[in-house]
Amino acid sequence: MRNKYRLIDTHAHLDFEDLRENLDEVLGNALDAGVEKIIIPGVATDDIPEIIKIIDTYDNVYGAVAVHPTEAINWQDGDYEKLKDYARHEKIVAIGETGLDYYWDKTFLEKQKQVYKEHIRLALELDLPLIIHNRDAHADTIETLKEYPGVKGVMHCFSGSPEFAMDCIKIGFYISLGGPVTFKNSRKPKEVAEKVPLERLLIETDSPFLAPHPFRGKQNDPSKVKLIAQAIAEIKGISFEEVANTTSGNAEKLFKI
Repeated sequence: MRNKYRLIDTHAHLDFEDLRENLDEVLGNALDAGVEKIIIPGVATDDIPEIIKIIDTYDNVYGAVAVHPTEAINWQDGDYEKLKDYARHEKIVAIGETGLDYYWDKTFLEKQKQVYKEHIRLALELDLPLIIHNRDAHADTIETLKEYPGVKGVMHCFSGSPEFAMDCIKIGFYISLGGPVTFKNSRKPKEVAEKVPLERLLIETDSPFLAPHPFRGKQNDPSKVKLIAQAIAEIKGISFEEVANTTSGNAEKLFKI
């Protein structure tokens, strides 16, 4: 019997070795859990051929291309055109994950900002949404986006306040919640889940990272996105099916999948 719900994991690093070596099993488990589609974000140009290989092999898996902000120091002059060529693949549905990360290495923040803007320009040129990585850089992340009217996308694994979430929504972005919304001591994601309209929410696992409760600290995989939808449903006081189906519709609208 077909499920009364469907799920889309909008952010899973299936090309990472931890998941790639058992990919048939990982995707089978996801399908059993009701996960109908998965998007693999890009992290570095060298990783994109593996993403292309996976999305060419599995009908329900899509990809994105980018140089992650923590890798921005490796950006080269020809990378814009390289990403542009890869993004012409029919199953590349976004530019990302890109953005700003002020948590790890702070020695090349200006380079991060430059590369971030390159990705925004590419997304606008190709009419693709952005997948935004933002860690400890809320103000610079959104102020940069405001410089480019018409840009759209998703704030991946959102870690900000409900007020910041609403600011992101005002400029056309969706808010994506992952494992932390299930953590007992994680106040902000729960507040965001409560206050952000369901029509502007996406869900993700960020596999193999950030496994939801009760798997916290263990390897994550797309099947566990169901637990994230269940947590949001409980917080909002609505049905799991409504969360699953609405967030899936949101993902299909944004990524045109």
